[in-house]
Amino acid sequence: MVRNDMSGISAWPTWKKAVGAALCVLAAVDLVLVALVWRNSVQGPEEMRLERDRLAMEAKLLRADVARGEKIRASLPQVGKDCDAFFNQSFLPGATGYSEIDNDLSAIAAKAGVHTTGYSFTEKEIKDRGVTEIGMSTSVEADYPSVIRFVNGLEVAKHFYLVDELHLSSASAGTIRLDIQLHTYFRT
Repeated sequence: MVRNDMSGISAWPTWKKAVGAALCVLAAVDLVLVALVWRNSVQGPEEMRLERDRLAMEAKLLRADVARGEKIRASLPQVGKDCDAFFNQSFLPGATGYSEIDNDLSAIAAKAGVHTTGYSFTEKEIKDRGVTEIGMSTSVEADYPSVIRFVNGLEVAKHFYLVDELHLSSASAGTIRLDIQLHTYFRT
């Protein structure tokens, strides 16, 4: 009988050592899981009811979110139509836009009772959007309520106007003069 001088674990081949280490790790994980299950099993009935109620409330909120999402998804075709209608109705075509802007702003000024100095325009093409930004500047002169009516008229106008800046250039005897910068868009 031949006796080997090496004995014990140090004589094991590498694969046996790896399998032994894996089994030790697996046993440690099992012990941790047993401890977690045992700790949760000692939870009292009141704590379990509270947890159930919390989960039920969370499920209710999630169902409401899903319902809201489905409602939004169902309304998307109408939103698209509304956006197209806004684009076509509020943004003037480039070919006739300047004359329509002049007529529209003159009508707003006349209705508000303000005097304007005319309009100066600048164009800025916005790439890949199908629109051109039209910057406008003018001065209006009138009493304060008339100027406010003019600005309100811009807000509710048929066409789309954004007021960028208002500057008080002068004021005397109940009359004010404002320099106004605004812009709109033309369809291209």
